[in-house]
Amino acid sequence: MQAATGFADVRAVLFDLDGTLIDSAPDLGAAVDKMRVARGLPSLPLSHYRHMSGTGARGMIGVAFGITPDHPDFPALRDEFLNNYEQCMTERTFAFDGVGELIARLVAINLPWGVVTNKAARFAEPLTRAMPLFDSARALVCGDTTPHSKPHPAPLLEAARRLDIAPAQCLYVGDDERDIVAGLAAGMSTVAAGYGYLGQGAQPSAWGAHALINSPVALLQLLGKA
Repeated sequence: MQAATGFADVRAVLFDLDGTLIDSAPDLGAAVDKMRVARGLPSLPLSHYRHMSGTGARGMIGVAFGITPDHPDFPALRDEFLNNYEQCMTERTFAFDGVGELIARLVAINLPWGVVTNKAARFAEPLTRAMPLFDSARALVCGDTTPHSKPHPAPLLEAARRLDIAPAQCLYVGDDERDIVAGLAAGMSTVAAGYGYLGQGAQPSAWGAHALINSPVALLQLLGKA
């Protein structure tokens, strides 16, 4: 964990969802791999998909079929993938080790927490409802809650508004550079989740976050609540 200062005034903690609180890569990978198999292509192991799991349909389809969003076949493949994912998104998804302990501690010390994700409400709302971990979350801002998604600061500012806490007193934790960009633009303290998906070739130490952690519970040390 990187040492950091300036967290003493944090009054709320906001988290990215996929790759930060939950490991949804197995369900995301299964949804797109089903498409490969249906087309007579060999199944790929989860390791091929994991590093791109934070990039949604674009990343999953890119790995499975080697095409980008400007390809004429992409829209149909995206819709098929999303439909597949909607049907299986709670089958193999689980919280990262230590997340339950982290959230329980935040609740015990009465530090409000919430989620800001680029995942559309169509998926984020039923997924979080299905996991008891999120029962104590006081805000859920999805990728289509505001007119802009991350790296724009609007979703984070909306979460702070819902919590009725100034952005400068919020901390945002995420495993993608866009999370840190959004958090800094919103005037929040930021922490990079070095245990997350990160993305191919990512260097979270270069994102400009106020701190970098390699496990969820390390956040408690930053907050002085361990």
